[in-house]
Amino acid sequence: MIRISSQQVFSSGINRLQELNSNLNNTQQQISTGKRVNKPSDDPVAAARILKLDQELTRVKTYERNVNLADNRLKQEENTLTSAIDVIQRIRELTVQAGNGALSPNDRKSISSEMKERLGQLANIGNTRDSSGEYIFSGFQGSVQAFQKNAEGKYEYHGDEGQRVLEIDDGVTVPISDNGKGIFVNVPAAVTGQFDGATPAGESISGVKVVNEADLAAAFPNGFPNDITLQVDNSVPPQVLAFDNNSTPPQALPVSPADYEDGGVFVVAGIEARITGATPGSPDTFTLKVGEKQSVFGTIENLIAGLDSINKGTPEGQAEYDDLIAHSLVNLDNAQESFILKQTELGGRMNAVESTKSFLADSSVYTNEIRSQLQDVDYAEAISNLSFQSFVLQAAQQSFAQVSQLSLFDRL
Repeated sequence: MIRISSQQVFSSGINRLQELNSNLNNTQQQISTGKRVNKPSDDPVAAARILKLDQELTRVKTYERNVNLADNRLKQEENTLTSAIDVIQRIRELTVQAGNGALSPNDRKSISSEMKERLGQLANIGNTRDSSGEYIFSGFQGSVQAFQKNAEGKYEYHGDEGQRVLEIDDGVTVPISDNGKGIFVNVPAAVTGQFDGATPAGESISGVKVVNEADLAAAFPNGFPNDITLQVDNSVPPQVLAFDNNSTPPQALPVSPADYEDGGVFVVAGIEARITGATPGSPDTFTLKVGEKQSVFGTIENLIAGLDSINKGTPEGQAEYDDLIAHSLVNLDNAQESFILKQTELGGRMNAVESTKSFLADSSVYTNEIRSQLQDVDYAEAISNLSFQSFVLQAAQQSFAQVSQLSLFDRL
């Protein structure tokens, strides 16, 4: 015979009631929170997977913030360069207008005045700041104003050549800035010529321009910059001699036509020029500068200075002025092309950012769906369980109440 004491009966009943009440409370918590798993003990396997999914969602959110930051920075730079292109286009229009031979000195001064305003506008564009107050074209030195005037009143670059990058996904980085030196300063310059003597006495070189890009590239296969030295010898008839200064020893270059004619046009390495006033057999030398770099600010500053100072009343002055206009147009076109090329590069970066943004969004949706399947409660099932558990608890309570009143004395 097995003996069951009253204490055992009470203990067993109370434990059962506590178990049923705990189950009921868990179901009520699931319904109130909307979560099937509120603590690891509810489903240890699911809880571990949910923890990993939460970590993945945190990672995705961090990269999504980086993607938005990169997108904003790149769009700001693109819009800034669009403004710079508009300014350059207006200065180019003024330059073409300045080349009109019918303009009076006052007309030239008026054009120069507007160019000065446009120059300041371009400098303000180059000194654009982002939302945090840093200069976007200063490289790593975001607190340093990119373009500042020196003692001569000319704009100089004061940033560095750094480029900031941002990680927008695991192992995926994108540049979010560009230094102003690469965009505004290192702009290919027009080919120019100069007389190497200290005090020219009628010697000059003018009309310098590239007429054959293929011949120029073939003459300098190792790239630029390069200097070409020109001399007129004392042969009969005198010949124009050309030498590549960047080779050792200097390499002779063919000149066409080779005969020197005062003020006559000749071509060397795809470059057209004319020499005036040279004395055959004298130490007079001239230099063609090829592949130099010219700041867009320097181009505009030189243009303004020429408009204000060149005297067009002499043949030499007219030739100098014509060269100024021609070279300035080439330099402005090169600057505009530099901005457009950078915009194209920015477009590629923004496409990469947009693709990563879409991938992260899809990843977030997929991860949330899996997490929801593991954690979210099925309300219909939970409410059904709550009703059943309430019924069972109520029945158990009533049964315990009856059992607790039983005694052996009732059977005597």
